Amino acid sequence: MEYRNLGASGLRVPVLSFGAGTFGGSGPLFGAWGNTDAEEARRLVDICLEAGVNLFDTADVYSAGASEEVLGQAIRGRRDAVLISTKTALPMGEGPQDWGTSRVRLIRATEDALRRLGTDYLDLLQLHAFDASTPVEEVLSTLDGLVAAGKIRYVGVSNFSGWELMKSLAAAERWGYPRYVAHQVYYSLAGRDYEWELMPLGADQGVGALVWSPLAWGRLTGKIRRGEPLPAASRLHETAQYGPPVDDERLFDVIEVLNSIAAETGKTVAQIAINWLLGRPTVSSVIIGARNEDQLRQNLAAADWSLSKDQIERLDALSAVTAPYPYFPYRRQQGFALLNPPIV
Repeated sequence: MEYRNLGASGLRVPVLSFGAGTFGGSGPLFGAWGNTDAEEARRLVDICLEAGVNLFDTADVYSAGASEEVLGQAIRGRRDAVLISTKTALPMGEGPQDWGTSRVRLIRATEDALRRLGTDYLDLLQLHAFDASTPVEEVLSTLDGLVAAGKIRYVGVSNFSGWELMKSLAAAERWGYPRYVAHQVYYSLAGRDYEWELMPLGADQGVGALVWSPLAWGRLTGKIRRGEPLPAASRLHETAQYGPPVDDERLFDVIEVLNSIAAETGKTVAQIAINWLLGRPTVSSVIIGARNEDQLRQNLAAADWSLSKDQIERLDALSAVTAPYPYFPYRRQQGFALLNPPIV
């Protein structure tokens, strides 16, 4: 397994990490993802560790804390062998302090996560959404205190816009608070919006991408075809409304190229879609999920090999879209290369 530094930090993470959204699944969204219990979760963790995958990602909002609880049981007795990432900010109740990233909420949410996970520190805490009602200085000073107390090692964010992330980084620089080193983002061959602003920002500021939903909410698994109904077992029947929007025509164009490359390489459609992401700039780790051992082993096989230059170019061409204003104008002019050197 290849390891990369998480952004401009000294934390080395595997290029594939495991998302525990299926652990303890309940409710209309997470219940459809899966409901892995502690025994099966421990087996999945075993398989990950055997493959060199030691980063496990969860969130307090995943099944109202059940995901954290099951993950905590699955890693019991081997805390030092794993890296734990969790997230907070989204509503966990109806009260005024049950959402956001105020000082009260962050401290309480961190303590709750530590209790559910059965540990005394988090390797990475990410803010699951930007809280416009709380000053960024309050958020950052609270995180600074949690880092100083040894309860958090590194901090990051998820689903921030460019200005939200940059405002936070600027405040951290000004006041000497911990800088965000990770941005958990949606990025796939069916959704490349991350590239327009957040990728250049990450490259400039040393923020590594942790990619969620690399298979476009289950659409790039190899089971979906143009002109055919969704398979009966597809979770898209229940969960499509919760995921990122997708242009179906472009999706099917991409799927056709994926199928062609799968025939050339002997790899699965899902493995190719994940492998393409591993070669993209600023990507530190791609988060994979699995409801069972077979799915996990299939996804783990997406690493340790490379697509050819021709195959990458074909995938790039079919999945590319014109960026919205203000990103597109200068991309059509030669001067763009001088203003925005390529990300490498």
